[in-house]
Parts: sequence; C-alpha cells; structure tokens
Amino acid sequence: MTMSAASLANAQTTYAPTQVAAVAGTVTAIDHWQMQDSAKAQQGGAEISATGYATKGWYPVSGRATVMAGLLENHALKNDVFYSDNLRAVQVPEASGNLFVTPWWYRTEFTLAKDAGGKRTLLRANGLIASADVWVNGHQVADHADVAGAYPVYEFDVTRWVHAGANILAMQIYPADPRQSLSIGWVDWNPTPPDNDMGPWRGVDIVQTGPIALSFPHVASTLSLPDLSHATLTVKVTAKNLDTVAHDAIIAGTVADVPLQQTVHLAPGQTQVVSFSPATTPGLALDHPKVWWPLGMGDHPLYALEMTAAVDGATSDRAKATFGIRSVTSSLTKQGYRQFFINGKPVLIRGGGWAPDMFLRDDPARMEAEFSYVVNLGLNTIRSEGKLENQRFYDLADRNGIMVLPGWECCDKWESAAKTGGSPWTAADMKVAENSMASEARLLRNHPSVIGFYIGSDNAPPPPIAKMYSDTLRAEDWSLPVISAAVDQGTAEAGPSGMKMAGPYDWIPPSYWYADKLGGAFGFDSEVSAGADIPRLEDVQRMLSPRDQEALWKYPDARQYHASADWSEFAVLTPFDHALAQRYGAPTSLADYVAKAQLDNYDNVRAQFEAFNARMDAAKPATGVIYWMLNNAWPSLHWHLYDYFMNPAGAYFGAKKANELVHIQYSYDSRDIVLVNHALNDAHGLQANIRVRNLDGSVRYEKHLQGIDLAGNRTKALATLPSIANLSSAYFIELDLTSADGKPVSRNVYWLSTRQDVLDWPKSNWYLTPLTQYADLTALKSLPAATSEVHASTTRDGDDNVTTVTLSVPATSNTVALFQHVSIRRGAQGDLALPIRWNDNDITLWPGESMVLTARYAAQGTADPVVEVSGWNVMTQSIPAAAQETHH
Repeated sequence: MTMSAASLANAQTTYAPTQVAAVAGTVTAIDHWQMQDSAKAQQGGAEISATGYATKGWYPVSGRATVMAGLLENHALKNDVFYSDNLRAVQVPEASGNLFVTPWWYRTEFTLAKDAGGKRTLLRANGLIASADVWVNGHQVADHADVAGAYPVYEFDVTRWVHAGANILAMQIYPADPRQSLSIGWVDWNPTPPDNDMGPWRGVDIVQTGPIALSFPHVASTLSLPDLSHATLTVKVTAKNLDTVAHDAIIAGTVADVPLQQTVHLAPGQTQVVSFSPATTPGLALDHPKVWWPLGMGDHPLYALEMTAAVDGATSDRAKATFGIRSVTSSLTKQGYRQFFINGKPVLIRGGGWAPDMFLRDDPARMEAEFSYVVNLGLNTIRSEGKLENQRFYDLADRNGIMVLPGWECCDKWESAAKTGGSPWTAADMKVAENSMASEARLLRNHPSVIGFYIGSDNAPPPPIAKMYSDTLRAEDWSLPVISAAVDQGTAEAGPSGMKMAGPYDWIPPSYWYADKLGGAFGFDSEVSAGADIPRLEDVQRMLSPRDQEALWKYPDARQYHASADWSEFAVLTPFDHALAQRYGAPTSLADYVAKAQLDNYDNVRAQFEAFNARMDAAKPATGVIYWMLNNAWPSLHWHLYDYFMNPAGAYFGAKKANELVHIQYSYDSRDIVLVNHALNDAHGLQANIRVRNLDGSVRYEKHLQGIDLAGNRTKALATLPSIANLSSAYFIELDLTSADGKPVSRNVYWLSTRQDVLDWPKSNWYLTPLTQYADLTALKSLPAATSEVHASTTRDGDDNVTTVTLSVPATSNTVALFQHVSIRRGAQGDLALPIRWNDNDITLWPGESMVLTARYAAQGTADPVVEVSGWNVMTQSIPAAAQETHH
C-alpha cells in the first residue's frame, strides 16, 4: 500500500481542537481524529496522550472513521477498492506487513472553557470495534478488557484529569475478529473488510454536566384500543450524583406539553430512576393523542420530552428524547406464525434487509436518501441483522413511518455459543453481550418505528444467554415483542419465534412464491429472495473489469468477486444465468444479458411481494416478508432492491409496483386477478380493465368491471382468467385500475409463457429449488421495433427538480413498447441524476396508449436535464427536459 505525495501532504492537515461549551448539559461529539498504526507509533499511551506529542505522518480522519474508512478519506489506497477485485490487494499490503493485525491509535485535542462552576467532564464512547485502551492527558482512564464490543456505551468521569484549555484524548484500538469478539461480521454479504471494521464507529462524545447528571430519558405510552382516544404516559429519567456531597435536585421538564417536576435527594454517588405517571402528574393521561402509524396506514406524528436537573438554582444537566404514541403487539396465527398488530390493526410486514456501508462510513445525506427510497418503494419495514445503526437511522424511520426489526447477527461470535461445534462464551463475552443488549434497548425503546428485537438470527441463543437477554430487556423497560430467532426456534423466555427462514436465496421462478411450502407466501418469512439482482449496464461497467464483464455473460460457472464472499454458494450466478438463458434465450452480449436480467428481476421481485399481498387475509395467512436484501454494503450482483450506486433498476421497480398502496395483481397459481388495499380507508367505485394480449398485441380476452368497493387493509378476488385458446407462446396480461372518475390508481403488465416453469420440490435445499422445465419467453426476442414518443419538462420545487415525462406509443406503431426505462442525466453528457424518486418506471405500452411519469431529484449545476428512454424493443433516445419557472 502506497501514498502519493498529495495524500501525504493531506495527511499533515491540522484540525482545530474540538471546542467543548462550558454549559452544563451539553454533549459535544469528537468530529475528527488523527490515526496511526501502533507499529509506527510505538510510544506508550502516556506519551501519545500528552500535549506536544508529534503526529507528523498521522492520518487526519473524521469522528466515526474505522481504520479502512480513514485510509479511504486520505486516498491512501493505491486502487479503487470498490472496483473488480482490488480489495484483495489491500489484504496483502507492501513490505510493511499486514496493517490490520496491530492496534491503531486514535488521538484528538479538545478545549475546555475556563469555568469556575464546578462542572464535571464525562467521556462517552458510543461503540468501539473491537476494544480500546483510553488515555486522557497522560492518564489511563480505561483498559481494553473493560471497553469492548461494538455496541456497549461506556461513560467515564474524567474531571480529575482534564483542565481548562487544551486536552488530549488518545485511544489504542485493538484489532477485531468477528469470530472472536462481539463486533460486526459480514458473512456472505460481501468480502470481509481488511480491518474488520476496527475503530470508533459510533463516535465518542465529551459531556459537560453539573453535580447531578441525567441519562436514559424514556417515555412509555399505553393507548386505548380500539378507539385510540386515550393514552397514558410514563416518563423515567436516571439521575446520578457525581459529587462527594449530597444534593437536592429539582428534576423538571415537559412531555407532550405537559409540565413535570419532582425534587429528589441524592447521596454522594447515588443513582435514582425518577418517574412520572398519571398518578403523580394527572396531565399524563392524554385525551385524543396524536397516534403514530406506519407508512400507508396514517400519519407519523412525534412528541418531545425535555428534562433538566437543577441544583441550588443552577442547571446541572439536560436530557431530551422524541417518541411516538402507538401500540405494538404480536400473536401467533393458527399455523404458528407471528402476526404484528399496530394500534390494534393487523399489518402485513413488507420489508428488506438493511446493510450499512462496508467500512461503516457515516454519511447522513446518503442515509436520508436511502429512507426516501424505502418510502418510494412502498415498503413499511426494515430488518437489521446486526450492523445495528445509530440514533439518526431510527429518527429517520420514525419520521418516515418505517417500522424497524433490529436484532443480533448470525454466523460469528454472536451465535457461536448456539451452534454445534461453536466456541462457548466466556464470562467476559457474557458481560459484553449484556452491556450490548442494555445499550441497544436504551437507544431503541423511545422510537415508535421499532416493533421488536431478534435475540437470535439463524439460531436461537442457548438458555443462559436467552435468559440474560430477556432479563436485560425487562430491566430496561422493554415493552415490545422479543423474538427468539429469525428461524423457527424458540426460547423459554420469549417462546416460539413465529418465523420461518426456509430459503430461497438463489434463483427460482415467479410461480414459486405461490406455493404452500418452503419459502412460499404464508407465515412470516424473515429473509428470502430469488438471489441475483443485476444492476443496470452503466453500474455493471463501473464495478467490474472488462474481464469480469465478459465472464458475467459468457461463463455462468465463473466466480464473481462482486457476487459473494469466496467460500459462499453464491459466488457464482449459475442458477440465475442458466434460467435466464432457458427462459429468455442465451445472451448475445453484456448489454443483452443485462437487459434480460432487468426483465427477470422485475418479474420475480414483483411476484414475491404480490404473493404475500394475495395471502395477507387468507385462511393460512401471510403475515410478513423481508426481501433479502434491501441494499448492499458495496457494489454487488446479489440481493438488493437498489444497488450501491442508488440507480433504480428492474428489482426496484418490480418491488415498487407490487407495494402500491392500492394495487391490482395477477396470481400465478389460481389465475385470479386480485385487488389489494394496504391503506386503512375503504376504496369505493373503482373500475378495472383486464386484457390478455398475444405477442402481436391482439386482444384475446377482455373484461371491464366497475363500481368495485375494496375494504381497507384487505384483498379482494376480482375475477379468474378463463382458459384462453390460441395464445402465442409468450403473451401478456394488462391490468388497469382507475378511480370512479377515471384517474389512474394501478397499472400492471405481465409477460407470461404457455409453457410453465416446473419446480422439482423433492430436490430443494436451503437456498434453492431446482426446475425440471423452464417457461419459454424467447419469443419476446422476435418483437419488432416499437415507436415511442417522448415529451418532457422540468419544474423547480425548492431544492429539487421535478421532471415530468409523457411516454406515448402512437396508434400507428406496429407493436408493443416493452419495458421502457427512463433515466435523467444532468446535461447531454452528464452524470445520471441520482438518487431519484420516480412515480413509476420500466413500463409497457401498446399502440394508442400513453403514460405520465414524474421524477424528483436534487437540482444541481446549470445544465438542463436530459431524459433518456430505452427499452426492450425501443430505440434509445434523449430528449431535453428544460427547466420552467420555479413554483412553491
């Protein structure tokens, strides 16, 4: 590994010390460090944490940078580690040896104001990988035996070691190994980061307080069901006397605009939980509360809690939190599967599995954009299997109405004690796990978005660990479901999980999802998908070398570094590639392969969500499905609804189509046309058009229905397609749902084969079910070129552009315009406008039909947007979409 002269110069950058306000109740995040390998910085902690220690050649990094993230910030790596297999080379650096087997030092300077008020200074570490020695001004504050684990929050009173003016904080952070420590591992999601994510990934804070410190503010609400007309609040905050003498403290504040006040007497060093309830504060019994609902079911209002502790008339500390009022319960169906109820209403969980950045880089703008995608997709839930996020993630979930199911991860130290042949935990491991559970409970419990916690993933924890988790959660006032595992296992304390994890994780056909076995649409499937999700061509070319690209379409058995980790079953795309060639025809080029993959991904992802939709109120109900996965930690050919570059492709728009709030869909098993209403409000007077078309566009069957009523949170079987003679080998079903006044509600087009996919169920394994026969969609290749007319314009809305695109296929066109995809560039040769939120995309139109699409994206630069339209049998064309007048 080498550094250029420019990056060496960059590494000498000096930052201004972090300024810590002298106001009690302030929390100041360390926003930058300098870091260095201890093999190069060989002095002890006393010397390194002393003023005047020379840090020439150290890397300046941001406040939450892991070692790899810090090296990337400094452009210290020779090659782009996200391209091809360049990441491998980082694991064998140049002659200096392996950079990641020795501890690394993180050092920073912070300034305390002159203050005679007897303030206390606390150091709060919010999560370190894997452990750390902590030094302040030449004094060791803590040892790495006591500061360990990715999730525990550790707080130290460092008042005696700090002073007004400049202070030095240094941490020696020890190497991580997720098989040996309770940190973070990546299994088969992506390659292992060379540094195993060592570093202060959740940040470190300097806290200023008076003699009485406040922590862990918490609001628990109880909501009256089913009328939702009353709620009672219980408020708790922990008060601690940091002084050597006793104090009386006035604990006061407001919650939901209700005033709170209580005086407590605290002996030296005493900690007390101060509580407020309707018994002490009648105003905490609320009439007509604002109720928090998940996306699509209602609004997501939030309330505020603000608390202060005052001693002798002066503010000693502050604490605050936001929360929502809602009820979360769950029970088991007759078949033993978990059903969630929000505010008394059953909800079909429709979500995806979350991946943070592979190097745990903290990017607030990207996280906000990712939540905007979840909302745009119509999903209502995110599952986090380990890699648990910070406060900002849950705040975004609260504001956007996205439910969250967090939990511990599989397949490393977190589950080693539950696995045959796994290494048992030591007493130290047990303590780190207990601290982790307590810290996460305190982080999560105020957030209305959080609806439960998985204490196990691919295995339930063994009895002593399960009991410890349950006891710890109870001690932290956890009121939500505790789920034993993401698989069908139970624990004595939490009971049966009510989950299934039956696969698949690799390619299966759309009809699979309607089966009544394995991963079919019944019960709660905690992680499942048809595997490969191929990004659009421009992204494939950004992430793969020319050799990788050639292998992708020519050699189905070739290992792809961007498919999965070395040892995994998913390192090759053979099942997907074979199905693609059988169903759509052997690819003739990379572009042809990617185009066929988009059709397949759209079709398969849509079918997965639609099958669970169709069964949400069945006798054997579907209660939840988590698409594996929502996103990727790095550029990948596997498991995502949107790719690392945030360029929406077939999988994205298939999921978006299926998750429309009010939706019309086709059932592969029964040939039923089904309406789905995920909103709580009833819909009235709907109209539906059903057409079955041959490849040449001729209508072989048509039905128009009107005056349709659709109950809220329900499905409705609308019609069953009859057997239709003389269909072409590949044919289409076109479904249109409109309101009573003819406005579009849902439009859905399927391409189907008269030859069925036939699954070989007895030969199923944990990740796929093979086929004995594939559908034949190869006739789609014979479609003649279609004519598509495009009109586009752009308006400015605040900081965003909103581009409107009208696609029309003239009546004189001789064929369908199949799977038209619209992109927007910033100028004729500019970059794609990303992230971007479309109302619809990847659409299919017949002669005489048109559709209006809208896209919202950040306005940047002066170049006018250019709309690009491409399609299966449509010539690519670019149309300027000049900006018009601003509107508000």
